[in-house]
Amino acid sequence: MTADEDFSLAPVGLGPFDEEVYRALLTCADATPAALAEQLGQPEGRVDRAFARLRALGLVTRMSGRRRRYTAVDPEAALDALVRERAGELDHVRSSAVALSSIFHAVRRQEGGGSTVELLDGPEEQGRWFVRLQHQVRSEMMVFDRPPYVLAAVNPVEPVRLGSGVRWRAVYAPEALEIPGAMDEVNDLTSRGEQARVLAGLPMKLAIADRRIALLTLSMDVDHAQGLIVRESTLLDALVELFETYWARATPLGPAAVADVPDDDRQLVQLLAAGLTDNAIARQLGLSTRTMRRRTRRLFDELEATNRFQAGIQAARRGWL
Repeated sequence: MTADEDFSLAPVGLGPFDEEVYRALLTCADATPAALAEQLGQPEGRVDRAFARLRALGLVTRMSGRRRRYTAVDPEAALDALVRERAGELDHVRSSAVALSSIFHAVRRQEGGGSTVELLDGPEEQGRWFVRLQHQVRSEMMVFDRPPYVLAAVNPVEPVRLGSGVRWRAVYAPEALEIPGAMDEVNDLTSRGEQARVLAGLPMKLAIADRRIALLTLSMDVDHAQGLIVRESTLLDALVELFETYWARATPLGPAAVADVPDDDRQLVQLLAAGLTDNAIARQLGLSTRTMRRRTRRLFDELEATNRFQAGIQAARRGWL
């Protein structure tokens, strides 16, 4: 192994085969999937799929022309962008650890019901409390929304509370938006006043009413779900701060910030930034996967981007998000 091969690119998201293809491409100015497949002794289809993944990470770019021909992006810039993205994710994991540590110690200090922290056992009890918080909220609701769901995904209470003037902020996990009809519901809620954002890697489910009481799910296993009711305390303060941290990181959903952006382009870039898969985006837009990918390539060209991450940055800079 040479000096430049004694490290792995796995920490920035490359699998072994994708890294092999990437390193092979670096040794030539450009290559087609067929040529590189012959060089590596691998099926052309497998190499082509690797190119697609490398392109999504911003490590390679497709050259113009009818034939699929790729060239590597300068590794110093491309890998640095991936490293910074992963470093940011780890920083936010570290910030989450503070709040989770507070929960850990608060539960162990708990001596009984009616205290600052109350343990909820079972999905039905959590469902009842979530409905109760929505009915009791007077001014502000803050929610982390991600599956699996204890109640039906459609929430009949929120539109009523929005109509009464409650400020409602929700951060959605991408997988929540992949449920059929979910984007339509979010669009309806934002038209009623909900402020919605999306964030990949959302670690928990959380609802905070008026910054005075919170419902926190401790497990994603619906059948054996446990949760916490957290009343006014330093622990609640930590959960509010955690919400604000993730809110600042999340990508806005809802009406376009500028009037001259076509609705279909705005919705596409929102779904791309949300982290949905190509198939899920195609279903949401009512398109074939092939048509969706063609529109995505056109959008990338317009935004002068080579991957979703860059497209999200460019769209935000232009006020599309």
